[in-house]
Amino acid sequence: MAEANKPPVPEGAGDLDKQGLDGMVNALRNSTDPQIRQYAAYLLGCAKNPRAIQPLIEALADFDKSVREQATLALSSIGKAAIEPLSAAMKEPKWETRYRAAEALGQIADEKAVQPLIQALKDSREHVRYMAAKGLREFGDSDALEPMVILLKDENTYVRMMAIRALSAIGGDKVHAALTNALATETNEKVKEALHEALK
Repeated sequence: MAEANKPPVPEGAGDLDKQGLDGMVNALRNSTDPQIRQYAAYLLGCAKNPRAIQPLIEALADFDKSVREQATLALSSIGKAAIEPLSAAMKEPKWETRYRAAEALGQIADEKAVQPLIQALKDSREHVRYMAAKGLREFGDSDALEPMVILLKDENTYVRMMAIRALSAIGGDKVHAALTNALATETNEKVKEALHEALK
């Protein structure tokens, strides 16, 4: 994992980096200090051990945002081995878990991540739909075209804007027609601007 993503070593972390996988997992699950949980998630990402995947997925629902972010980075650094567990996490009841799972799948950027992200475009929570569209933008996969077009009518402004960007990455006549149709009915100025930009 890149040094840029390394959190500061918190007080009380001691020799956590020398405690092995079980020690790191224990800290991630049981420490009351969010900084230690965040650091444990970072170390587990560096270890790239598939046994760390499940505890890291549980950490996607941590009440502390920094821990959730670090767990997402750790899972994306583990890579392909995390795709199936992350896909399963897209069915979790907590929207925060689904949101972060979609983010990690987009960051892994493997073709196997496309279908779970397409499914997530229909999620009941706008945060998840947004992150799924953002992840799919990296792929430019034509399978995402039809469900992404539906998002051009999404109730959430930011979801619509991300759908426009993702559709631009796919390109082609169908996308051009869909964006032109959306522009005819769109009322939000920011979204209109994004549509004009995409249609250039």
